[in-house]
Amino acid sequence: MQDENLNDSPSRASASGSDEKYSEFTDQIDIYTLHELHAGRLILDPLEAKKELGDSVAAKLKLTKDGRYVLWPQPTDDPEDPQNWSDRKKNFQLFIVILASIIPDFDNGIGIISTFPLSKQFHTTPGVINNISSKWPPHLGWGGIFFVMLMRRYGRLATLFWTQLIALGLLAGATFAPTLQVFAAMRSLTAFFGTCPQVTGLYTITDLFPFHLQARKINYWTMAVVLSPHLSPFLFGFLDARTTWRWAYGVGCLYGLAVLILIALFLDESLYHRKAYSADHPPVHRRKGSIVQRVKDVVGITGVRQARSDPPWSDICTAILKIAWRPHLFLILFFEAFVFGFSIGINVTITVFFQTPPPFGFGFSQTTVSAIYATPVVAVFIGELLGRYLNDWFMRREIKRNNGVFEAETRLWYLHLLLYWQFPAAYILN
Repeated sequence: MQDENLNDSPSRASASGSDEKYSEFTDQIDIYTLHELHAGRLILDPLEAKKELGDSVAAKLKLTKDGRYVLWPQPTDDPEDPQNWSDRKKNFQLFIVILASIIPDFDNGIGIISTFPLSKQFHTTPGVINNISSKWPPHLGWGGIFFVMLMRRYGRLATLFWTQLIALGLLAGATFAPTLQVFAAMRSLTAFFGTCPQVTGLYTITDLFPFHLQARKINYWTMAVVLSPHLSPFLFGFLDARTTWRWAYGVGCLYGLAVLILIALFLDESLYHRKAYSADHPPVHRRKGSIVQRVKDVVGITGVRQARSDPPWSDICTAILKIAWRPHLFLILFFEAFVFGFSIGINVTITVFFQTPPPFGFGFSQTTVSAIYATPVVAVFIGELLGRYLNDWFMRREIKRNNGVFEAETRLWYLHLLLYWQFPAAYILN
C-alpha cells in the first residue's frame, strides 16, 4: 500500500536544488526517453508525476502491479521490448550474465594460489611470479572501457560471446604455456578480453529491469564480481596441493566453456532503441525459432546490420570524457580505487605472505592458506545480504522525504556505514 506521507507534503524543490516542472511542455515529452534526459532524478510516485508532467502525460505512464511506483524506463507496447519479457526470462538472462561476470577475476585468481607451484615449474622465485600475477588488473580496466563502446554500438550478445570465446582460448594457452613469458602474455590478454561481462552486467540489468528493482539486481551481479577473485584461491588451493597448477587452470577453462555454451544457446540481445520507438512504426521483428537467425544474433551479423548512427562513434568514444570531469564521479572513483585496489593487493600478496617460511612469512601449508580465503568468501555473502535490504530502504526513505522523487546522490549515504568497518579492519590487518 502506498505510503500516505509520500504525497501529503507540499510541493517543493528537489534535493538537488531544482524545482522540476514539465507540465508546461507536455506535448514535447517522450515518456520512453525521459529517464535518460533527466538521469539521476526520477519521479517514482504517480501523484507527483501528475503534478510535474501533467494529467495527460501521467495517464500514459505504466505503473507497477500494485500501483506504487512509476516504471522507468517506460515499457513500450512492443513484445520484443526487454522490459516486457517475463520475470522468469529476465532472471535467467541475469543468471547467465552473473555466471559470466565471475570469469575474469576467477581466472586471474587461479594464478594467485598457484604462485609457489608456478615458481617451481618455471624455476624462478615466488616474488617474480607474484609480480606477474599483479599485472592483470590494468588490463581489466582498459578492456572494460573498450568493450563498452562495442556493446553500445553492436549490442550486448555478440560482444559478450566473442570476448568470452577469445578469453577461453587465451586461458587454454596459459594452461599449456611452455615458458613463463608465454604464460604471462596469456594471463594479461585473458584479463583484457575476459573483463567484458563485468561491464555488460550493468547494461543488461538496466535493459531488463525497471529502476525500483535495479539496485537489488545490481547487488547480485556485483556480488559475483567481488566474490570471484577470492573464490578461485579458496577452491583451487586444495587442488594445487594435490595435483598441478595446470589442473586448476584446466578447471577454469571448463567453467568458461560451460558459460560460453549458455551464452550461445540462451542469452538474448537486450539492446533496445527506445528513442526510435513509435506506436505507428514499431521496430522490425526478427524471426524467432530460426537456427540461422540465432547464429547471426550470436556472432554479431544482426548487430552490425541493425547498428544505428545514433549515437555516432564520436559520442561513443568521448562519452567517458564527458562524465569524467564531474566532481562527484571523480570522488566516487577515488574512493573505489582505494577500497577495491587495496582488497586486490591483499588478495594477491596473502599467498606469498603466509606460505613463505619464517622469518619472512608464516610458513603455512597451501591447504591452510586456501582455507583462509574462505573468510572473504563468507564476507561477500554477508555484504550482499546487507546491501540487498539497505539499498531498498534508502530508496524508499529518499522517495518519502523528497515528495516521490528519487535523487541518485542518496545512494552515497550508506558508504558511511562502510567506512566505520573498513578503516578499523584495515588498521587491525596492518
